[in-house]
Amino acid sequence: MELDKIIRHLRPSAEFVIYGDTLEGLEFIDQSITKPTQAEVDAAWTTIQEAENEAAAEQAVARQALLDRLGITADEAKLLLG
Repeated sequence: MELDKIIRHLRPSAEFVIYGDTLEGLEFIDQSITKPTQAEVDAAWTTIQEAENEAAAEQAVARQALLDRLGITADEAKLLLG
């Protein structure tokens, strides 16, 4: 789990420091910002992973569509670019 990515997702404008990689080590520069709960962190991590997986799948489809238009395979593209 990438806690810094999760915190940026949950509190986009917040400035913070993380000591270690645990929620207990999270400190916001602005003391008025509340720490997220573990449940919020877990839910955000799931959301982030789903979005990253969806983006990767879309990229793979777009890559394959380009290869199809060019009439070459992925290996042939690697040879051309390598």
